[in-house]
Amino acid sequence: MTASSVSRRRVLEACLGGLVAGPALAAAEPAVLVYAAASLTEALEQATAAATGLPPTRFSFAASSLLARQIAAGAPADIFWSADEEWMDYLASRDLIATDSRRSVLGTGLVLIASATSDASVRLDDAASLLQALGANGRLALGDPLHVPAGRYARIALQRLSLWQALAQRLAPADNVRAALEFVARGAAPLGIVYTTDALREPRVRVLARFAPETHPPVRYQVAMTRTGQRAAALRVYDELVSARAFEIYRHLGFDVPG
Repeated sequence: MTASSVSRRRVLEACLGGLVAGPALAAAEPAVLVYAAASLTEALEQATAAATGLPPTRFSFAASSLLARQIAAGAPADIFWSADEEWMDYLASRDLIATDSRRSVLGTGLVLIASATSDASVRLDDAASLLQALGANGRLALGDPLHVPAGRYARIALQRLSLWQALAQRLAPADNVRAALEFVARGAAPLGIVYTTDALREPRVRVLARFAPETHPPVRYQVAMTRTGQRAAALRVYDELVSARAFEIYRHLGFDVPG
C-alpha cells in the first residue's frame, strides 16, 4: 500500500468516524444547572441522588444575592432557589424567571450558636450576656446583613430585640450562612447566627438560643425556573426537587415543608 493510499484511507476513516460520533455528540444534552442558596446544599444533593432517571444535574451553591446577580448578568442557570423573596423579586423584576413556576416551598428558623465545646450561656433579652460570651475581642459571625438573606434576618431580629446597637461593631460578616457556620465550628468566632437547619447538620456547634418567629420575617425558600432554562430536562429536575419524595428528604433534614 502506497503512502498516498494510506493517507486517503485515514481521511476516509476520519470522515466515517465523524458521521458516527457527530449525531451522538449532538444528542448529548448539557447538564441542568441549579443555582441555590448555600444552606440547601445537602437537601438538594440528597433529593437528586434519591431520584432515578434524572438528566445530569450540576449545582452552584452560594449566597442567594450572589447567584441572583450572576443570573442577571447572564449566567446559564436553569433553576434558582433563593433563601428569601427579595432576590427572587430581583430576578422577577427583570423578567428572568418563569413566574408560573415560582413557588415558596421550604422554611426554617434562626438560632444563636457557639462551639460544641463552649460553656457559654446567653439570654437574647440581655445584651450584656452576649457581650460577655463574645469576650474582649470575639465577634458574632453571620451572613453579611447587606447582601445575604440569613444576615438580613439576623439584623432584623437583633434590632427587634434591642441588641443591634450593642453588637453592630462586633460582627464577622460572612459571604453566606455556611461560611458563618464554619467560623463558629472552627473557633474563629465564639458566637454566630445561622439557620436552624444549618446548626442541625454541624456537630461542631451547639444551639445557645432560638430566635422567636416574631423577631424576624419568616424564612421561606423560593424556587423558580429561569426564562432561559425552560427545557424538558430542566423541567424534570424541577419537578423532582418539588416532589413528595424530595419533601420527605427536606423534612428529615429539619426543614418545614408544605402540608
